[in-house]
Amino acid sequence: MTIVSIGVSNPLIDGRQSDRAVLIRRGVQVLFSNMGLALLPELTLANGRRADLVTLSSKGEIWIIEIKSSIEDFRVDRKWPEYRNYCDRLFFATHPGVPEDIFPPDCGLIVSDGYGAHLSREAPEHRLAPATRKSITLTYARVATQRLMQAEISARPFS
Repeated sequence: MTIVSIGVSNPLIDGRQSDRAVLIRRGVQVLFSNMGLALLPELTLANGRRADLVTLSSKGEIWIIEIKSSIEDFRVDRKWPEYRNYCDRLFFATHPGVPEDIFPPDCGLIVSDGYGAHLSREAPEHRLAPATRKSITLTYARVATQRLMQAEISARPFS
């Protein structure tokens, strides 16, 4: 039974994301789910920035994935370097229509078609400090739990 839908009623799709960005996200979610990674969309970090996707591995490794749906989307966004302080690996995710060479070589790259995705380029590792890892992991757990409770309440309203 699906608890949270990817459809129009999904509270994690708040209108700021383009249809293309939502499709990119969906493909990345399929890939990471198949890889056994826990994935949380739209996580607000301690610096106030909101990461598009954050993964948590069984080993506690944290990856951030920044979705870029066009060349212009990448060119106008200058906030992504700030994400490095909150992850072990930083990736961009895009679709096949965006040239891969616009993305910095010191970041990983994922190409998504909406039904799946593939890792086009691995991201270099830059390990988080233990205190930062603990803080992000606790935030991740708290937000994921809150969203699960909200989804359950929405799915089964009180009568």
